[in-house]
Amino acid sequence: MPKILIHIFLITGLGYAQQNYPADTVLVSPQANIFEKSAILPIVAWQRISYNSELLACQFYPSCSNYGALAIRNYGPIIGTAITADRIVRCNPFALNYHYEMHGEFHYPDYRLVDSLEFSQTRYLSNKSPILAAGLSTILPGTGRMYAGRFLDGLMGLWMVLLPGTAAYGSLQQGQSMKGNFFTGITLIFWLGEIYGAYRTAKYYQGPKRRVKSIGI
Repeated sequence: MPKILIHIFLITGLGYAQQNYPADTVLVSPQANIFEKSAILPIVAWQRISYNSELLACQFYPSCSNYGALAIRNYGPIIGTAITADRIVRCNPFALNYHYEMHGEFHYPDYRLVDSLEFSQTRYLSNKSPILAAGLSTILPGTGRMYAGRFLDGLMGLWMVLLPGTAAYGSLQQGQSMKGNFFTGITLIFWLGEIYGAYRTAKYYQGPKRRVKSIGI
């Protein structure tokens, strides 16, 4: 009970605090319920650190923290957190190269990679099946992204599922149920993120088709 009261106190306190960070507006939104605010709370805390350090600046626009806050507000804590996990996986050292390949847009004046939560239309038609991509990642995380053309993102996704999954298994084997359940939850979130991310990659993150030169004999 004391932990629950502390959690509620923190949410309430941050809710009435001055809105200096983007996620604060989502936290105090009357449309957000207590569960959504609980999921957004770590994002709000993270922004108070990352927004005051250039070393922690996100390469995407909107930033991963803002993206996650919007996803949780629009889709609820479970699906929204999975969508956030997908973005975290894609925010890797290979993101710029993939952005160039799909002729992505840049945000000025900071030249961050524009990656909106919602897509109104796709720039290039995809010859990859989003359903097949999602199905592959359901069986083995990361393979859907690989099928959709982003092999390195797929490796990152697989790694982000294996890390907490291994920690969960080890903790449960040692009888540490609380720790094991925590890492199991993280594993499931990133696994759901892989399914969503594979679908999104196959449907939206595609570049222009390369022409194959025919060789006359």
